Amino acid sequence: MRSFYHYMMRYRGAGPRSNERRLADWMFNDHDFPKQATSYDEVSRYLEWNIPFTEASQVFDRLWEDYLNNES
Repeated sequence: MRSFYHYMMRYRGAGPRSNERRLADWMFNDHDFPKQATSYDEVSRYLEWNIPFTEASQVFDRLWEDYLNNES
């Protein structure tokens, strides 16, 4: 299974400015983001402490479900 970070790179810089793109761009530019993480808890905890924008947690939860469905 590839990491959540690698899954999210499909949204980076693509198409119109969306919350998915904002999150992916932030993850790419944050050198401390756990790029190898495949655990919900690890990524969620990091986002809680370093939230890049107000809706980031909701966007993450929605995309995590898609990640599990596409990467399992």
